[in-house]
Amino acid sequence: MAALGHKRSGIWENAVRLTLNGEERSFEGVTSIAALITALELDTRKLAVERNLEIVPRSAYARTPIADGDRIEIVAFVGGG
Repeated sequence: MAALGHKRSGIWENAVRLTLNGEERSFEGVTSIAALITALELDTRKLAVERNLEIVPRSAYARTPIADGDRIEIVAFVGGG
């Protein structure tokens, strides 16, 4: 097994691989919805998140784990007039 942080073929070996809004992505050190939102630099107050076809309440972001192969959909609300 490779050491933590070892990169092979452009992908971190200990990265989680997700389908995020229909696009295959890899994230290093992301273990929860909250960590994913932080990695993406998004504002939690303006989001709706779905994990594997289930809506994740904002209050559950920190305790909702992410695993290899998860399908995540994130919708950001935009105000305007």
